[in-house]
Amino acid sequence: LGILATSLVQSSSTSTSIIVGMVAGGAVSLEGAIPMIMGANIGTTITAMLVSLGHINRPVEFQRAFGAAALHMTFNLIAVAIIFPLELATGFLTHASAAAADVFQNAGGMRLSNPLKAATEPAIALLTKMVFSQAWLLLLVTVLLTFGMLVGIVKLLRSLVLKKIEAFFDRHLFKTWQRAMGFGLLFTVAVQTSSIPTSLVIPLAGAGILKLAQIYPFNLGSNVGTTVTAMLAALATANETAITVAFSHLIFNLIGILMIWSVPVVRRIPMRIAESLAARGTRNRWLAVAVVAAVYFVIPFFFVAATRLWGRFTG
Repeated sequence: LGILATSLVQSSSTSTSIIVGMVAGGAVSLEGAIPMIMGANIGTTITAMLVSLGHINRPVEFQRAFGAAALHMTFNLIAVAIIFPLELATGFLTHASAAAADVFQNAGGMRLSNPLKAATEPAIALLTKMVFSQAWLLLLVTVLLTFGMLVGIVKLLRSLVLKKIEAFFDRHLFKTWQRAMGFGLLFTVAVQTSSIPTSLVIPLAGAGILKLAQIYPFNLGSNVGTTVTAMLAALATANETAITVAFSHLIFNLIGILMIWSVPVVRRIPMRIAESLAARGTRNRWLAVAVVAAVYFVIPFFFVAATRLWGRFTG
């Protein structure tokens, strides 16, 4: 459910905030919320994967762009594959999150105003009127607009002096992994969603401006930054269970970084998988589309449907 919901709204900040609200209202238990948070971490990578498909007609660009998007997806999948079984066996994430919630329960929180929401609401209202409030037609128009903007970004990047842009990123924003990770964190906190920062680097990767090694820590910083919105919202509710869920998202991402990024041998695994997926996806472009469909929709839907049927059968 976490993967499916976040794939549809394309923002883990939004889905985790909803989960926190549902936990605070008693609609979802703590045991059900933490796996949903993990799923949200996977689902939020769909936007970057869709953006990479905008390069599908240019093999060289597509390989670089798809590899950059697949890197984020692969890292989050591996993090869940490691941490989720440990959580089921020991409950360590729940215990650590509960301890953090106890410390910060009376710290107070706030709900941040979303600058992107404020900027886009008038355009959304206008589009809604233009399509006579038909949801399916609005979805179709927005998807077409998204891909139109992606084509525009790619053309704009080609028209610029790429060497100068590359020098700027190398010298300032992505000079070291610490700077790239910090930039990813701050950028994500500012826009309150990881989907935008991690998607904006995809055309830069496709143009050859950014390399996988530079994008990697940026994505990890974005993973941490996306937890801030829900955490502040949870602290504002003063509900201990909701705060526990919000902190589980933060702790999950921090542990993922420690267990994967901090170990050089393990750190290279997501990069190698992403590079392999990109190479195979470039040779067989239907495979790239199939990966997106399977990871974000087919497999999650199958498990949700299967567990519901099993519940009815055993119920």
